[in-house]
Amino acid sequence: MPSRGAIVDLDGTVYRGDAPIPGARQGIQALRNAEYDLCFFSNNPTKSQVEFADRLAEMDLTVSPAEIQSAGTVTADYLAAEHADDRLFLIGAPGLHAQLAHAGLTLTDDPETAEVLVASYARDFEYDDMTDGLHALGAGAAFVGTDPDVTIPTANGAVPGSGAIIRAIAGVAEREPDVIVGKPADHALTAALSTFDAAPENCLVVGDRLDTDIAMGARGGLETMLVRTGTTDDDTLATSDVTPDHVLDSLGDIETVL
Repeated sequence: MPSRGAIVDLDGTVYRGDAPIPGARQGIQALRNAEYDLCFFSNNPTKSQVEFADRLAEMDLTVSPAEIQSAGTVTADYLAAEHADDRLFLIGAPGLHAQLAHAGLTLTDDPETAEVLVASYARDFEYDDMTDGLHALGAGAAFVGTDPDVTIPTANGAVPGSGAIIRAIAGVAEREPDVIVGKPADHALTAALSTFDAAPENCLVVGDRLDTDIAMGARGGLETMLVRTGTTDDDTLATSDVTPDHVLDSLGDIETVL
């Protein structure tokens, strides 16, 4: 049998906030029992692979850091490949700053001299940050976003995500990002598929977002599975031009379609 791979979203699929979603553990085990190689992919750019693995371990979910990709890891890889010698001005979380620094990239506190503006989730995003972004882009910096997620599901409801901040900066600068590298971008799909040795036609993607998880899978020719435990409600599903191959109540039901 050829190798098979599964790309599994995290926020809204495996956990919500700090709690695992009911059925997630069983769904992951079902994939492993069916001999799927796994890549857990989050559009949350703020944590390293080790930090994600530690977070999952706290929920009694055993996942290797090597099985994890995120908007943060993909952004660091993209910048290392395309802007290795450029000065980066980051509007983002300390965790993303640490990932970019660990990748050997050069970060600057001066938006006027930055050659690349990196925009992402920042819990303390404020007016001065938007002004810095405007000035960086006005000085000719390239515009890179980590991921398009406007909201993030939490145990207490949705909160603003990277996409909201990217849109705010794009709006004031009247300029769209040159690239957004997280799901559903090809950069994200390539990174996920590189985690295992399986052809796209032998892979599946499961997640809670039509516009990221399912869109990425459909674009790459993967089997797609939407779970109802995150951001997509029935009205959104009915009116979307993105159609998953399967709709599951939760990750715990994935065994029924394997």
